[in-house]
Amino acid sequence: MITCFIRYEIDPFQKEAFEQYAQNWNEAIPRCGADLIGYFAPHEGSATTAYGLYDIDDLAAYERYRLRLLADPLGRANYEFSRERRFIRREDRIFLRRVEGQGREAKR
Repeated sequence: MITCFIRYEIDPFQKEAFEQYAQNWNEAIPRCGADLIGYFAPHEGSATTAYGLYDIDDLAAYERYRLRLLADPLGRANYEFSRERRFIRREDRIFLRRVEGQGREAKR
């Protein structure tokens, strides 16, 4: 299992547009095959940083998921919405793997 971690730099005057974009992904991402952890919009501190996270089996599953997302009507519409409104200034995507071991619960 890998986690796709997306860091967005957004226009601080279009936070509502980003939130609409994130809400759309809340529906489309799970439907297309990834396990959505969540989208996170600015609240306090930086008004330009937002995040999206989801889990997927591996990079091959990610490639299949991306094809389904591009074919999904809401997915296509959401990509177009972000291009038209231009509220995303930058998007960085990295893939992480969870490091297993003793967590907080095991230390108590």
